[in-house]
Amino acid sequence: MQIRQNRRDFLASASLAAAAGTFGARGALADDGAALETTRLRLVKIPSICQAPQYIAEALLRAEGFTDLQYIEKPGALAIQQMLASGEADINNLFAGPLITRIDAGDPIVVLAGLHIGCFELFGTERVRSIRDLKGKSVAVWELGSAQHVFLASMLAYVGVDPGKDIDWITRPPAEAKQMLAAGRVDAYLGFPPDPQELRAKQIGHVVVNSVLDRPWSQYFCCMLAGNRAFVRNHPNATKRAIRAILKANTICALEPERTARYLVDGAFTASYDYALQTMKDIPYMQWRDYSAEDTLRFYALRLHEVGMIKSSPNRIIAEGTDWRFVNELKRELKS
Repeated sequence: MQIRQNRRDFLASASLAAAAGTFGARGALADDGAALETTRLRLVKIPSICQAPQYIAEALLRAEGFTDLQYIEKPGALAIQQMLASGEADINNLFAGPLITRIDAGDPIVVLAGLHIGCFELFGTERVRSIRDLKGKSVAVWELGSAQHVFLASMLAYVGVDPGKDIDWITRPPAEAKQMLAAGRVDAYLGFPPDPQELRAKQIGHVVVNSVLDRPWSQYFCCMLAGNRAFVRNHPNATKRAIRAILKANTICALEPERTARYLVDGAFTASYDYALQTMKDIPYMQWRDYSAEDTLRFYALRLHEVGMIKSSPNRIIAEGTDWRFVNELKRELKS
């Protein structure tokens, strides 16, 4: 899907881009002498609005020189990892866990930067008061291998519960999974925005784990920016500029939550302004400098290795599946 804007959308995205100036971002085209190797950039559109930075980054990406921007829609919970691996998508935001499993499997995916912590929340019925209470219970996730499944498997491994043997996994689309939780037909559901905001507003279940607040999950990145290996290798200037635009947009989400939420609704990325606004307020987008992307991969790789979901060591995952040179440069350039 190539992005097409009406006048209101254009003004909204331009207004958000102008907000980048409020935290000292330098002009995109003036500070890089090297030309873009490509002016096309393909990203993935999925229901989770924790990806807001890459959705609202359009004007910033255009300022970086990208003229052909595409948000590609593909059904299924595994769309991002499949499209990054195949080269259908160039760069995208995704939870750390599935990135690790795909790197372990040999997919040509490279992790480039951390974006934010805390988009997942685990909701349970009265039968579930802690992660350990999930042993022997039914848990709804979108699909095995999805971000929901891998994140919850990591949490279970951390407290000594075997996700392969001790959990009755129920695979359902998010809308159906939320209905099942409300009816008590599953014991727990792990949701990504705007699901947690909706469940809390409707008082469906109760929060067992909030990854913004609860350790150790709150100490590590949740979503990270990754690219197709060939794209990153062949287009280093484009890669750096894309990362820069999305990191700037990260900060805009924190500084301009109301305008960001309105843009997400007007752009048909989500339906509810209230849930979108609450998401922008819930997720600490501004703190992307404060956490270690490498420590995040090491932490989750250890958990996934413990339960046999990957064979590679954390050091191998980091050595073969990361490229920090762009974000290290941008941390110096993008001074708040």
